[in-house]
Amino acid sequence: MATPEERLRELGLELPEPAAPAGSYVPTVRTGSLVYTSGQVPFVKGELRVLGKVGAEVDPEVAAEQAGICALNCVAALKAEVGELSRIARIVKVVGFVASAPDFFGQPKVINGASDLLKEIFGPAGAHARSAVGVAVLPNNVPVEVELIAEIA
Repeated sequence: MATPEERLRELGLELPEPAAPAGSYVPTVRTGSLVYTSGQVPFVKGELRVLGKVGAEVDPEVAAEQAGICALNCVAALKAEVGELSRIARIVKVVGFVASAPDFFGQPKVINGASDLLKEIFGPAGAHARSAVGVAVLPNNVPVEVELIAEIA
């Protein structure tokens, strides 16, 4: 079975440099065999390319792609914490926040963008528990933010 790093290459993806904290927090916290990531927004090379609320300014399919970028940023934070991604025994939980127009109810489909990418990278170990939450606004007017908990082998 391919390593997560090999799967990333097969998918044509590169892990970005982990984002520096934008406030009074750290990117990851390890406790026992678990690593918690701070919420990650869809930065690509230091830029936010899509802004607004899903169901208003942002199409749900575009938001799902942005959720995948958030997940990739979470994986970059994990790698910075643990070194090799093959040390990840399982993605335990994903929490996704979707800045939603008042009449938008498709938050789970948006966060599928993160969930699906994690399963592609980690295989069966990428299957996880999840919450998909609609919110009024997110930092910098991004449409989606994702955080996760991973178990280290």
